[in-house]
Amino acid sequence: MSRNHKIYIATISENCVEMARNYNLGLECDTFCTAVNLENPEMIRQAEQQLEGFSRKVLHAPFNELCPAAIEPEVVRITRMRYEQAWEMAQKLGIHRMVVHSGYIPLIYFPEWFTEKSIAFWKEFLKDKPEDCEILLENVLEGEPDMTASIVEAVDDPRLKLCLDIGHANSEVSNIPVETWVRRWAPRLGHVHIHNNEGGWDLHDHLDRGTIPMAETLKLLAELAPDATWTLETLEAAPSCRWLAEQGWIEE
Repeated sequence: MSRNHKIYIATISENCVEMARNYNLGLECDTFCTAVNLENPEMIRQAEQQLEGFSRKVLHAPFNELCPAAIEPEVVRITRMRYEQAWEMAQKLGIHRMVVHSGYIPLIYFPEWFTEKSIAFWKEFLKDKPEDCEILLENVLEGEPDMTASIVEAVDDPRLKLCLDIGHANSEVSNIPVETWVRRWAPRLGHVHIHNNEGGWDLHDHLDRGTIPMAETLKLLAELAPDATWTLETLEAAPSCRWLAEQGWIEE
């Protein structure tokens, strides 16, 4: 069954705009993953040009050195400022969905403390956001699925959902099978980043090139989280678009 209307291509992907138009997919804007780009008129123009004509869009918020549960209060303040700037940019671009990294760093943050601080941050951040706002909290360095899921469950706000990056879940930071992540996160899952790797480095490789059993994983996602959208987050878009078409997930 075609899922063209639920699949996006990340703008880090080569030929992302061409492939998205060819397959009638959406775009996930990665221009502002680097926070200073939010203040760069040329980068803003480039993002506007890339997104022109696309009705299905997601914005990826900045993440470098940002953490909503940082130990240093000034880092939390700057994180809040950058997330607010990113949300304003999303609205300017006609976007109401924003992916945000959790900010967790193992061996730096105690999970219990990080969870408590994150819950407080997201409750405060969402206070003035509209009903159609959707913040999608993404795993990066988490070694297991429970902590981030528990943050979203405790906030218990429909505007905060989970973004499962299956490539990160399959990297060297986690020895938990991707299937376990999917089953644990499915009830709160709003979005998924799909790419593959060999279980070590976060390669953002083609969907059919790595140790994630991609065909089975996508079927499980479709079964357990049918409303969740997917972003193809590979460095090259064309090979994985062809694979998705061969598997029957998208149509030209």
